[in-house]
This record gives sequence, C-alpha cells and structure tokens, in this order.
Amino acid sequence: MSYANLYERPGPRGIRRNRLLAGGVALVLLALAYVVYVRFDAKDQWTAEKWTPLLRGDVWATFILPGLAGTLGAAVAGVILAGLFGLVFATGRLSEHRWIRVPAAAVVEFFRSVPLLLLIFFAFFGSYVLIGVNISAFAAVVFGLTLYNGSVIAEIIRAGVQSLPRGQAEAAYAVGMRKGQVMRLILLPQAFRAMMPAIVSQFVVLLKDSALGLIVGYDELVDRGLNGIAANFSNVIPAAILIAAIFILINLSLDRLAHRLGAAR
Repeated sequence: MSYANLYERPGPRGIRRNRLLAGGVALVLLALAYVVYVRFDAKDQWTAEKWTPLLRGDVWATFILPGLAGTLGAAVAGVILAGLFGLVFATGRLSEHRWIRVPAAAVVEFFRSVPLLLLIFFAFFGSYVLIGVNISAFAAVVFGLTLYNGSVIAEIIRAGVQSLPRGQAEAAYAVGMRKGQVMRLILLPQAFRAMMPAIVSQFVVLLKDSALGLIVGYDELVDRGLNGIAANFSNVIPAAILIAAIFILINLSLDRLAHRLGAAR
C-alpha cells in the first residue's frame, strides 16, 4: 500500500518554514546542551578522575559486563515468554467461543492495566505468601516483563489479524480449511509480518523495563552501574551517562531491525 497520496508535499514557503522550525529546534537543543555542560562543569563532572575509571578493564569486568549480562538475560527470557504469552492470548481473544474469548480478554486487560513495577513487587514479595517459596529476583523480573509486555503483544497480534481482509479467511474456509488451520497457516503468518515492527518496538520497551529489577535487587546494568561504579568512584553522573549510552546503542540496533523487517514485508 502506498501512502504517497496521504501526504501533501510542501511548497517553497512550506519548505522554508520547516527549515526555520528545524533550525530553531536545533538552536534550542544546542543551548540546552551548553547549559547542561556548564552546570556539570561547575560541579567538576567532566574531570578526568571521574571518567578514567570507566575506561578501566577491571571496572568493565566487575560491574558493566556482568550487569549487561543480567539485563540481556532478563530481556531475552522476557522476550521469549512474552511472545508465547501474547500468541496464546491473542489466539484466545480471537476465538469464536465466548468461554475462551472473555477470560482471555480479562487477563490481557488486567495485566495491561497493572503497572509493571507492582507486578515485579508482587512476584518477589508475594510469592512466599502464595506458595511458601521466595522466588529469585530474576524470576520476579521475568514474571513482570512476561505478563505486562505479553499482554501488549497479544493486542498487537490481535490487531494485526483483524486488519487483514475478511476475504483471506473466507477463501480458506471455502477450500475446506478448519478454524485452527486458517489461523495457523493463513492469518497469523500475515499478521506477524505486518505487525513485526510494532512487536520489535515493544521488545525495546521490554529491554528498558528490565532496569526496574534494581528495585528488588536484581543484578542488572543500572544497578551495577549506579550502586557499583558510583559507590566506588563517586561518579554517578558519568556512570549514568555510560549506562544510558549502552542502552541507546542496543535500542538503536533493535529499532534498525524493526525498520528492516518493516521494509522487507
């Protein structure tokens, strides 16, 4: 589908206006960056003694790389389980049987509405009350990531299936396919291709949300950086900037993947 007709190309005056607006925004951002630089400089945040530890191999081996491994471990587990959760409950929400569709919708809407932080807290502190066992911080984080992001992914998949022309399913039924075959062989593959950029974007959100694990003591990148590096070298601002840069690089890579998947459809 082409969207060229939905956008009117600006004329000479529109181009000049857009350039002026872009230039004004750029100047505001530069001014803001300058103010931040000056304020940080006044607090000695750019001194070599605060940044040099971030270049040391032992600091990376002790704090950054183990923290990054913890973040990626929780994110990968969350992506797999959230994807499975989303697929199952999206299929449930699309069921023709009310006794399947209504409970699936209730589960999805409930976990979409509950803040992720509360899910992590409930899993970590409520597990002993419910089952008499204290689960690990890793399990609590993955539990929250799975239920919250899985519910969002379920809605993305459902929207993808419902966006397909009705003729797709009708033609499949006409040749004798059953409901399960139509969903598995016809609708879901097309919905996945159409919604893959949105799904990957949700995985980016999941990766960032893994940082909430520091609340329950999970050993991830933000916890290692702020409570490890900053506590030893009193450089919380440089450590936070480094952690943010690592997250940005990872998320930009995932965003590029989403764009390529979208262009490949």
